[in-house]
Amino acid sequence: MLKNGKWSADWHPYQKSDTTGRFVRQVSSFRSWITPDGKPGPEGQTALKAETGRYHLYVNYICPWANRTLITRKLKKLESVVSTSVLEPVLSKEGWRFGNFPGASGADTEVGARHLHEIYTVADPFFTGRASVPVLWDKRERTIINNESADIMQIFDTGFEQITGETPSLRPVSKLDEILALNKRLYDGFNNGVYRAGFAKSQVAYDEAVEAVFSTLGFMEELLSDGRSYLTGKEIVESDIRFYVTLVRFDAAYADLFKCNLKMIREYEFLGAYLERLYEHPAFGETTHIDHIKAGYYSIDALNPSGIVPAGPDLGFLKAVMSGQHALESSAA
Repeated sequence: MLKNGKWSADWHPYQKSDTTGRFVRQVSSFRSWITPDGKPGPEGQTALKAETGRYHLYVNYICPWANRTLITRKLKKLESVVSTSVLEPVLSKEGWRFGNFPGASGADTEVGARHLHEIYTVADPFFTGRASVPVLWDKRERTIINNESADIMQIFDTGFEQITGETPSLRPVSKLDEILALNKRLYDGFNNGVYRAGFAKSQVAYDEAVEAVFSTLGFMEELLSDGRSYLTGKEIVESDIRFYVTLVRFDAAYADLFKCNLKMIREYEFLGAYLERLYEHPAFGETTHIDHIKAGYYSIDALNPSGIVPAGPDLGFLKAVMSGQHALESSAA
């Protein structure tokens, strides 16, 4: 991580733990906004005006938090408005790295960085913390606007509507309370839950996290059992994106590496069909790269010292991706 703008130690997956060994996630540091007219964001955040070509998104394909910004970008037709750089999936001793892993973007075109942490120190020469993806970058001011994926999803959802004409919102007012409740349940029990299980430092912390993961999956299986296409009905909403990015990584990484192996997603009747349904949508399937996901997660020394990437599992409709037949999304718009 960075301390006062200097790289201080080799990268490691563990962030903070509480006194019982529970995983504690780092809070995002850059929280500015983009709005159609540059007026403050929904909670009064300092905001910039939406423009075509001014903003750039740093991501990788392994990270679920980055993946959900890519899905939103594609759903809202922002590929020609906000450009992207895809970092390598395999972690280096200095964290995320620019390079030539198949499907990555290669060299950084914005500041000539070799590692993502250099982007952070251009924005803040004295930054202390982890250099995480996604990063929403302002090309004009050469600074980070936002590095919180939940914020970036909302920015992409409504900030550029006057440019793209893409409506309605992924947070329709008529369903907002339902969406916010689903988002909270998903984050606590599933999105962050798999990490709380994988990075637990005590049996108590692990048991608590795994129970929450599978309780959430059980709730969602029941919710989808009434025949609805998506979590709130017939249309894709923000909660579907949040759910998908963890769901699609589950059998390939979390079940094994994070010890969430009570049951596989492909064993759930309704969750399995729901995952396949979302994957068939271009915004989801074309931003999902299982080769990056597996290469990245299984490169974490603390969890997989041998570095061996398993051949399976056979994920059926994802098989083409695993064999390299799925077309990679363009790294620049």
